[in-house]
Amino acid sequence: MINLSKKQSVLLLTSIGLSVLSPSIFAKDQRTVVEPKTPQVCKVLLATGTDSTKTIQSALNSCAAGKAVQLASNKAIKSFTSGAITIPSNRSLIINSDVVLKASNNAKAFDNGTNTCGKLAKTGNGCNALITFEKASNSGIYGNGTIDGQGGAKIAGSNSSWWDLAAQAKNSPNKQNAPRLIQINSSNNITLHKVKMTNSPNFHVVFKQSNGLTAWGITIKTPGTARNTDGIDPISSQNVTVAHSNISTGDDNVAIKANPGAGASKNMSFLNNTFGAGHGMSIGSETTDGVYGIDVNGLIMNGTTNGLRIKSDQSASGIVSGVRYEHVTMTNVKKPVVIDTVYENKAGKTKALWSNIFYNDIKTTTAGAIVINGKNASKPIQAEFKGLNLAAGTTWNIVNANIKK
Repeated sequence: MINLSKKQSVLLLTSIGLSVLSPSIFAKDQRTVVEPKTPQVCKVLLATGTDSTKTIQSALNSCAAGKAVQLASNKAIKSFTSGAITIPSNRSLIINSDVVLKASNNAKAFDNGTNTCGKLAKTGNGCNALITFEKASNSGIYGNGTIDGQGGAKIAGSNSSWWDLAAQAKNSPNKQNAPRLIQINSSNNITLHKVKMTNSPNFHVVFKQSNGLTAWGITIKTPGTARNTDGIDPISSQNVTVAHSNISTGDDNVAIKANPGAGASKNMSFLNNTFGAGHGMSIGSETTDGVYGIDVNGLIMNGTTNGLRIKSDQSASGIVSGVRYEHVTMTNVKKPVVIDTVYENKAGKTKALWSNIFYNDIKTTTAGAIVINGKNASKPIQAEFKGLNLAAGTTWNIVNANIKK
């Protein structure tokens, strides 16, 4: 039984009052998604241990449509080093299980012409990603191999690593310029299957203004101390499935965003995943263009700072509606549920309108704090909880919200 303080701004609604939370409101990935099959190989590249950027890019460009370039070990040599590469439409990359694709530690290998990659600058967009999908369709990365961003390695010609650069930016008016591991822009039906990603200098996977991402059985593992190393960030996109994956990072494990003017994020499924270190299963902080139809079903979280989190503030708030969390177990999570409309308390004129948020079969094995702060909401936040099994000592802090239990 949960005891709520009389001082909390809470209205416990009757079932009639929250009848809007009908199942028809809640959507998910509109595609029929099954475990992907690895495409046929067009060419096998053997590891050299040296820079292979041009070799990999040339093989991808010349590969027949629908096929893949395979990275394989060469006896004792099991690593490829690369700068920025682009995977074209209808082509894929296969990384064998004993192979590591390493990001170069030379900032010039990722600089996009601004001469700021590897430096602090007024803007933070000076680097290309290690792997980019640009207006690509039906492409992907497969195999049980590893992509290593070498975020902790010293940048060539510098005494700082990519992660050191991120730490320096935290206390600076300038921003870090570091490469992301995988950047997907304006693309359709992109697949990430079983690949392992580690030590990204910045975000691991960004899916921006795109339609159709399947991340199945992938592993993301980067230290919890590595700043700005989000796991998977769908941004103003739709039809996303992340399934049977394991994500540990130094920032949001997942962050669903709807950037101003970039379009809504909608119809996403997160199924049977496990999260370790990180800042949680997040929506925001940019929700300006709306987030709709998010289904999280079957999630184990151990050691994340936040659990199920929706965040924004006056600078970038919008509509969030039709979010369903079911069958979630959390251990050593400081804040199992967070709905925060004043996340960083930035200035602005936008207001949050968050409703139709549903929680079912949520279990915590260690005490934490449930925080629902609707201070910057245009109307009280609407949420429903069923099947709660919260550890003794769990606290509630609720402001401007209509909650049904």
